[in-house]
Amino acid sequence: MALTRCYRDGRLVAEGFPIAQVSDHLAEKGSTVWFDLCQPTAADLAAISEELGLHPVAVEDAANVHQRPKLDHYPTHLFLTAYSTRLDTTTGVLDTDEIAAFITDDALVTVRKTENFDIADVMARWDSDSDLARTGVSFLVHGLLDHIVDSHFEAIQALDNSVEELEDQVFNDTVKDVAMQKRTYELRKSLVMLRRVVLPMREVVNTLLRRDLHIIDPDAMPYYQDVYDHVLRASEWTESLRDLITNAYETHLSVRSNRLNVVMKQVTSWAAIIAVPTAVTGWYGQNVPYPGFGHMSGVWTSTLLTVCGSVILYIIFRRKGWL
Repeated sequence: MALTRCYRDGRLVAEGFPIAQVSDHLAEKGSTVWFDLCQPTAADLAAISEELGLHPVAVEDAANVHQRPKLDHYPTHLFLTAYSTRLDTTTGVLDTDEIAAFITDDALVTVRKTENFDIADVMARWDSDSDLARTGVSFLVHGLLDHIVDSHFEAIQALDNSVEELEDQVFNDTVKDVAMQKRTYELRKSLVMLRRVVLPMREVVNTLLRRDLHIIDPDAMPYYQDVYDHVLRASEWTESLRDLITNAYETHLSVRSNRLNVVMKQVTSWAAIIAVPTAVTGWYGQNVPYPGFGHMSGVWTSTLLTVCGSVILYIIFRRKGWL
């Protein structure tokens, strides 16, 4: 079944109809149509472009992947590009799903670059806010943006939890440095990718909110302001996470450096203590006569020097906190 819907005067009057019937529904007064294209071919986009009068540059952007999140203005329509996100909490890897949308006065065309984009959740949001359907295309675009921004929040929340786990491991002696460094690298990489798709959304939603452009129906404006507030919070949250990850990693390095210094002091102290019996036995191992040479007194003298010198060094190092 084709992913299509037609609203008329704020009511859902048809869905699942072939895309070829879109123009018939648009011909009826008060109709608002949505249809979805998943991984369309160039021929599919060309057909839609001819029917809706889409700009060739926008069609080219819709066909290409890895576009920057943006909202472009054309004489007859708007072109939107955005990304939904999800974080794999096990590996710390962030996945993004790109979607493009053509927005006209009475139609919304979504172009999914992959099948992973959860268009079913978008449709569920439209069903839950059906009272807003009277605003036409503004209602459809709001449901789409609301899903995208909420996916950003879910990814940020998961990333925040992962950073907290990382902070708990900073002072854990059992955590291996390689595992810590790998986890930190993956989280920082995911955060960079997340910032690339979250921060431009401020400009996208802010442009939609401009009253002089008359893009959004006035009745839908409070809903878009709420989305914009969520976008700002998501942007600020990603900035704070960047500082948290950096601080956690720098603290980890500082803790490891301090522990290495302690170990080096301990090793050096024990080496100094061991040097005392080595020096005494080396001195008494000379092949020349010395005080106590060939007598038991020489053994007791060397033993006493070894024990006393080692004890004195141990006490000194202990007082300095090296042992």
